Amino acid sequence: MQNSLWLHNVTPLSLTSLSASLNCDVCIVGGGLTGVYTAYLLANKGIDVVLLEAKSSVANGTTGHSTGKLTPQHGAVYDLLLNTFNEEEVRTYYDANATAIENALHDATADTFQRVDSYLYATTEQGAEKIKKEIEAYKKIGIQGIETTDTELPFDVITALKMENTYQIHPTKFTNHFAKLALKAGAKLFVNTRVTKLIIDENRLLTENHFEVNFKSIVLATHYPIEAIKGLQIAKLSIDRSYLMATKTAEILKGQYLSTDQSSRTIRTALIDHQPYFIFGGSSHVAGAVQNTQFYYEMLEKELMSTFDMPKPEYLWSAQDPNTADYIPYVGRISESEPRIYIATGYRKWGLSNSLVAGEIISTQITEGQHPAQYLYSPSRNMFGKTFMRMLKAIGFTVSNLAEGYLMRIEAPKCTHLGCKTQWNEADETWDCPCHGSRFDKFGNVIEGPAVYPLSLE
Repeated sequence: MQNSLWLHNVTPLSLTSLSASLNCDVCIVGGGLTGVYTAYLLANKGIDVVLLEAKSSVANGTTGHSTGKLTPQHGAVYDLLLNTFNEEEVRTYYDANATAIENALHDATADTFQRVDSYLYATTEQGAEKIKKEIEAYKKIGIQGIETTDTELPFDVITALKMENTYQIHPTKFTNHFAKLALKAGAKLFVNTRVTKLIIDENRLLTENHFEVNFKSIVLATHYPIEAIKGLQIAKLSIDRSYLMATKTAEILKGQYLSTDQSSRTIRTALIDHQPYFIFGGSSHVAGAVQNTQFYYEMLEKELMSTFDMPKPEYLWSAQDPNTADYIPYVGRISESEPRIYIATGYRKWGLSNSLVAGEIISTQITEGQHPAQYLYSPSRNMFGKTFMRMLKAIGFTVSNLAEGYLMRIEAPKCTHLGCKTQWNEADETWDCPCHGSRFDKFGNVIEGPAVYPLSLE
């Protein structure tokens, strides 16, 4: 069963579930870092904010299962972005992330983050070629980077790209800190409150306990927006799952690392209750497409122990992330025709810094300001060719798995999102939907959407 290091020995905030219907200026659905930070920024501007989280505490979902890296070095992405966007737009992406990080850290406490350098590294010629292209991209858009072969890794690298003065966080404690600040500023935060229906034309939503929230604007910070069908985002996103583990170690690394090789690996350390931990992960695949996920844990565990001479991991967990066709998240008004609805999704495994960007963009738009990156991140941006192809692939994948599930997994419960047959994940003890990435625990309760209702296991 999943056992994230970030959820170990962390006292959740004392929050209650929604117990009565209410009205607000802005309702935020989702209590991860995106939702909490957006609530904090809006409440600081005097906006009446209500945040609804389905789980028993904030930062217990995607945020609490991340790597905890807070950096604008998002893999070898800047070279890829230059294939679609001009140099000024790509620089805007970098600046938005770097600025949002620095802004947030002004209000963070010292025990929730550490300054480290971020490295991309390669041990294969293919990976080294990606780094060389990324270095050229850095030069074109004016990002500071250092090419080096000097790392703390216990093996030789062909090349590495170092970005200095980046950060890593304890994502749960970091989010809890901003939740406290949001509450202090007047925001209302509720847990154990699952949204089951949006009635957009009436500016209200319904919860599992039959309460309603009336709003002027709504922010869907739910990783995979439940109302995304409005802008066809549901057909433009694919979801990848990757695996992480943590074990006790003797030393804290000065850097955090990500390989550019075909079989990518992520490496960092963390100090938890005065004990250093080594965090290691990788091996991504399309969510819900693999039944025996234990294989990935075993492969990474073997590598952890043999390559790094580390003891058997104490913590194992996996993470899911939606991807967009052009590598930039969808953040802001869902469409020009729906100015009351805001979404934040498609973080491509870099949800921590992009959550902060999302909070800045959405809070600025709601208060009728202009954010420098709002058009770049806009969910309605014109990428018709690529998104249309992604839409066809996503719909085809959904239909094929829908049919396959009814033929091959006749006894499996149906996902409550669109009716695809789920499949049992023995390693994580979850029911996983291969169509859109919904996950349910062994009792049928929703772990991750877009599903909002529990499975029928009878």
